[in-house]
Amino acid sequence: MPTVHLEFAGASMLALNAIIALMMFGVSLELRREDFARIVRAPKAPLIGMLIQFLLLPAGACLLANLLPIDPQLALGMLLVATCPSGSFSNVMTWLARGNVAVSASVTAVSGLSAGFFTPFNFALYASLAPETRALLTQIRIDPLELLATVLLVLVAPMLAGMALGRRRPRLARRLEKPMRVFSLLVLAAFVVMAFVRNYAQFVAYFHLFFWLVALLNAVALGLGYLCARACRLAEADVRAVTLESGIHNSALGMALILTFFPEAGGMLLIAAFWGCWQLLTGLGLALFWSRRAPLPGLAASAGRAP
Repeated sequence: MPTVHLEFAGASMLALNAIIALMMFGVSLELRREDFARIVRAPKAPLIGMLIQFLLLPAGACLLANLLPIDPQLALGMLLVATCPSGSFSNVMTWLARGNVAVSASVTAVSGLSAGFFTPFNFALYASLAPETRALLTQIRIDPLELLATVLLVLVAPMLAGMALGRRRPRLARRLEKPMRVFSLLVLAAFVVMAFVRNYAQFVAYFHLFFWLVALLNAVALGLGYLCARACRLAEADVRAVTLESGIHNSALGMALILTFFPEAGGMLLIAAFWGCWQLLTGLGLALFWSRRAPLPGLAASAGRAP
């Protein structure tokens, strides 16, 4: 694949980091300690979701990246989105799908808080396994500690701050949660649209290279979630939650990391940007399909609280 140079304004990285921090702050306003306590009381479904997030999907993405004849930049992009934590929109999709929102919220919260360690660790580990991606990673000279600090700053710190405000000022948190969720979604959508407009020619020129990779990886993620949940005989509402958690990732975090540490790796950004759009389409389609069918009687877990 020829070298891809995407055009972004100098402030793009700071703006995207601010958007992610705002999103995580807004989502965490309604998170409580009870969300984490659910994992202790009923750990099976959340643990399966986190096993997929932290182990199976990154390993699957690494396998695909090594087996498929693709450019190292595209391979690194696949690895990065696979190692990013689940996205906040998975909670909304689970609610629409009539799934177990408590399970979804638990996996989102724990994966977000754990991303400070698991995202840099998994990305560095799996990117070093293939000679082509290892060479590119060495050439870029990524600093693992700086990567860890960025994830902590834009993901973990805002989440902890949102939980603290929600605990101390619950009424204010309830008033702020939905407007902030909508506002951050609109701002993120505007950012993606502007990025697409500025780089329209590049997206069109390389669409045939990255589209099928994103579609394949997203299908693998959703399939892993569904099959693992079914194999472990989870309740149907839990199956829906685990499936959507597995297939919807924080691609905005991936884009921010790419702009910060891989500004010349346009192929990585193509994967992360299109993943953000594609996962919402597939997630929404799956959620609307499930919304027509209530979980089977006797198999439904407690519905949890809506986001």
